[in-house]
Amino acid sequence: MKAVLLKQAGGPENLYVDNIDKPSIKENEVLVAVKAISLNPADVKPKYNDEMLGMMYGEERPIILGWDIAGTVTEVGTAVTNFKVGDNVFGMVNFPGVGNAYAEFVAAPETHLAVMPSNVSFTEAAATTLAALTALQILSGKINKGNKVLIQAGSGGVGHFAIQIAKAMGAYVITTASAKNKDFVMSIGADEAIDYHTQNFEDILTDLDFVLDTQGGKVLENSVDVLRKGGTVITTVAPDLSDKKKALAEKENKTVSNILVHSSDQDMNTLKGMLENREIKPHIYKTFPFEKMADAHTEVEKGRTVGKVVVTL
Repeated sequence: MKAVLLKQAGGPENLYVDNIDKPSIKENEVLVAVKAISLNPADVKPKYNDEMLGMMYGEERPIILGWDIAGTVTEVGTAVTNFKVGDNVFGMVNFPGVGNAYAEFVAAPETHLAVMPSNVSFTEAAATTLAALTALQILSGKINKGNKVLIQAGSGGVGHFAIQIAKAMGAYVITTASAKNKDFVMSIGADEAIDYHTQNFEDILTDLDFVLDTQGGKVLENSVDVLRKGGTVITTVAPDLSDKKKALAEKENKTVSNILVHSSDQDMNTLKGMLENREIKPHIYKTFPFEKMADAHTEVEKGRTVGKVVVTL
């Protein structure tokens, strides 16, 4: 089978296509013929860092990056009960861990997948994986109807799903986005959009119930300031706060924590239901053919993606 490989740390130019053996499956796994792969910052950043690659993949080289797939089951393990050959499935495979998603065939635990809804394409299904799971796992159990919620970077991969999920939960949704993306974030459910180029959200907002942060740094610190007493901010990066900000949060009973998304068939099935009910819809920013994976990485690295970048096979 064809796979996109990485032999040593470096930029997109280090990615190359080669033929390797098709993976074998364990008793609890299925073999998926991949039709689409979604890219994330978590895909593109580690390839530059030898130490990070070592932590994730050990000494094995070359390696296969990626986690987000949609495709068709071609083989099932002896202990698999939820899928059969011919099922179209989608999911985030083995995160955190080694997903080996940049390939024509991927071995995936059945507990990391869900059957694709009939009303979405392989491209849309692949897009509704890591980013959507991150948004769902951050917001689940944290949002009540009528809560005032701020989604940072609402036009991004996680952000555009978070807006839709928070809205489906009954929240009043505020987001930060550039002026050129205001119409987009409003069209997917935001009640207010703050242009981060010309406005400081911390000067405008106050008494929020919840903030979802994907930026860290000063944005995270300022997110603490706009919370009501007892409010919560969850970030996708390390929650590094100054001692002063930590003391303020503790005094006002504000919760500041981070999350690392994890593979989950239960959550994938929740997303399946939301896709079927049209409560969420992935925005596909650009698609690239499999042989142009390096170009897809370059696009994600620009940091200007609206929604998701997807590679198709």
